[in-house]
Amino acid sequence: MLQRFFWMCSGADTDILNQCPKSEQIKQAGIGGTVFFTAVMAFIAATYALFTIFNNLYYAIFFGIIWGLLIFNLDRFIVSTIKKRDHFYSELLQAIPRFLLAILIAIVISKPLELKIFEKEVNRVLLEEKNNLTLANKDLLAKQFAPEIERRTLEIAHLKNEVALKEQQVESLYQTFIEEAEGTSGTLKLGKGPVYQEKRQKHDTMLAELQELRTSNNIKIIEKEEELAALHKAYQIKVNETQPIIDNFDGLMARINALDKLPWLPSFFIFLLFLAIETAPIIAKLLSPKGIYDIRVQDEEESVISWTAQKATQRNILSATDAIINDKIYEDITQEEELYNYKRKKARELLQIQADAFYNQQRKTISEN
Repeated sequence: MLQRFFWMCSGADTDILNQCPKSEQIKQAGIGGTVFFTAVMAFIAATYALFTIFNNLYYAIFFGIIWGLLIFNLDRFIVSTIKKRDHFYSELLQAIPRFLLAILIAIVISKPLELKIFEKEVNRVLLEEKNNLTLANKDLLAKQFAPEIERRTLEIAHLKNEVALKEQQVESLYQTFIEEAEGTSGTLKLGKGPVYQEKRQKHDTMLAELQELRTSNNIKIIEKEEELAALHKAYQIKVNETQPIIDNFDGLMARINALDKLPWLPSFFIFLLFLAIETAPIIAKLLSPKGIYDIRVQDEEESVISWTAQKATQRNILSATDAIINDKIYEDITQEEELYNYKRKKARELLQIQADAFYNQQRKTISEN
C-alpha cells in the first residue's frame, strides 16, 4: 500500500511498474518518497511563515496544506516529465529548466525553516532593531514638541528672571535706606531723617511693585507650567500610541531582513540541504541507467506515435482514393443520355416559368399606369 502511494507520488505508470522487476519498483518508490517528503517540508515551512503573518494557527495550517499540495504537484510534474533517452546530453538539456524550477522551490521552502531554526538569533536582532526604532521614534517626536516646550520654558524663565531682578532692586533699596539710617552711607548722619524717609518710600513703592509682579508672574508661570505639562503629556501619549507599531515589528519581511544580518554560511548550508532534497529525484533520474520501466514506457509511447501516424496515413490514402472514385463516377454520369434529357426537360420548364412570371409582372405594371 505504501509502495503504491509512493509510485503515485513519483508520477509513474503503476500498470507498467507491476510488470517490472523489483529493482525498478523500489527505484520509483524512492523517487516518489523524495517528492512526498519535500511536500511535507514545504507544508511545515509555509505553515510557519503564514503563522508569522496571520498569527492564527488554523489559517496557517489551511494555507500551508494548499502550498504543500502545490509543491507536491510541481515536483511530481518535474519528475514525471523527465524521460530517459539514449543520450545523456539530451536528458540533461530537458532537465535544465526543471533544475531551475527546483532551485526556486528550494529557496522558497528553506527560507521559512531558516527563520524557525535561527529564531533566537533573529529575535535578538529584532530586539536591537526595536530598541533603535524606539529611541529614534522618541527623538523624532521630541523634535516635533521641542519648539513649543522650549518656548514655554523660556517664557517661564523670563517671568522668574523679572521677579528675581525686581527682588534685587528691592534688596538694593533696602540696603540703601538701612545704611542711611545707620549713617554708614549717603548723608553719613545717624537717624531717620528726610533722606531716609525718601529712600524708605522708594523701597516701599518698589516692594509693592514686587508683590504685584510676583502675584501676576506666579499666575502666568502656573499657566505656562500647565501648558508645559500638557505638552509633556501629549508627547508621552504620542510615544505610547506609536510604540505598539514598533513592538509588532516582527513580521515575515522584518524577520527575513533580520536573518540576512546574521552570518550567511549556516543559512547557505541549510539552503544546500533543501536544494539537494529538491533536486534528488531529478539527479536520480539522470544518473540512473535506462531501466526496464523506461524501456516499457518508451515502447508504449512509440507504439502510440506509430499507431497515430499509421491512422493519419490511412485517412489520407482513403481521402485521396475517395476523391478519385468520385471523379470517375461523375465522369461516367456525364455520358448518360437519360440524365441529359431529364436535365434538358427541367431547364425548359424553368425557362417557361421565368417567362410567364416576367410577362405577368409587365402586364401588372402597364395596367397600374
